[in-house]
Amino acid sequence: MTNEELKAKLTGINSALTFEEGGQWLNVNVEPKDWLPFAKELRENPELNFDYMFCLTCVDWKTHLGMVYHLNSKNLKHIIVVKSKLDRNNPEIETISHIWRTAEFHEREVYDLFGVTFLHHPDLRRLLLTDEWVGWPLRKDYEDPVNMIKL
Repeated sequence: MTNEELKAKLTGINSALTFEEGGQWLNVNVEPKDWLPFAKELRENPELNFDYMFCLTCVDWKTHLGMVYHLNSKNLKHIIVVKSKLDRNNPEIETISHIWRTAEFHEREVYDLFGVTFLHHPDLRRLLLTDEWVGWPLRKDYEDPVNMIKL
């Protein structure tokens, strides 16, 4: 499926989606409240069949946090990037760990380093840092008093 065909199909599923032009892969923006039903459709719809999530990360834009998901259909040979803008003061979004198992580990990493809460995650806890750690070290406003790193 071409990017234009994908765009038409995805718009039929959720008319509120927006798209970013110019990338190699189709970049789709979805509201956090719409993410879970959209993710289920991406996985379960046989015309889309996004059966592999190969990247999940977060980006700190100073004004907000952005979730970024890279999805691939191994059989249909198409890839999309799904982005969702989160409130910096209360960053939360539904987990997709029950849809793509690889998300479970990546969501824990994003929680640990950016402070994003993944609602209904089966085991959301620190992954790399100790439970006593204060703050989210990959956020741009994080100050490290020991190493004096400022971003």
